[in-house]
Amino acid sequence: MAVQKPTQPAPGKSAPDSTRRSEKSRRAIYDAALALVVEAGYPKTTIEGIAARAGVGKQTIYRWWSSKADVLMEAFLDLAEQSMEEAGPAPYAFPDTGDLAADLKAVLRATVDELRDPRFEAPSRALAAEGVVNEQLGRQLVAKLMQPSLDLYIARLRAAQEAGQVRPEIDPRIALEFFVSPLAQRWLQHTGPISYEYTDTLVDYALHGLAPR
Repeated sequence: MAVQKPTQPAPGKSAPDSTRRSEKSRRAIYDAALALVVEAGYPKTTIEGIAARAGVGKQTIYRWWSSKADVLMEAFLDLAEQSMEEAGPAPYAFPDTGDLAADLKAVLRATVDELRDPRFEAPSRALAAEGVVNEQLGRQLVAKLMQPSLDLYIARLRAAQEAGQVRPEIDPRIALEFFVSPLAQRWLQHTGPISYEYTDTLVDYALHGLAPR
């Protein structure tokens, strides 16, 4: 059988870019996954539903991911990356101005802004709620989404210990929960409004305690 010469694109037209097509499909899948988990909830979100909404075959999804949890996790990570890019260079690098209280307040205020962002709030709330009852998903959320941020808190608190601003026997991993956990609970369970004033107060209470000075 004779070897045929590859077909050349018509003059003025470029050959189809498979990389661009793949990226377009991937982006459509991310958008579909995030939209469905908000509208239907995590349990009712399916690979078939994501594929139909994204306008791709489900085999396309299975070629890239092994489960809907993997799809949603990657879609959410992509959303977080987009948010960081929009915020400018190194927006989530923990500041170290030498003033621990000011640095904590600045980071927590940025967290409030993120939690209020409609693009972020709805899918993150749906995934967080499912993570409470789905242990495997909950562990993935912590490892892939939360732990990098928690590590920044730990590093900043250790720097404060070295500077003599925090007692040396304090466990930074436990200490960070004074700031992170109350905010997360209030946001997830709607126990009260989240605001700069609220997170500033968390820092003041945590660093200075409740006993009379």
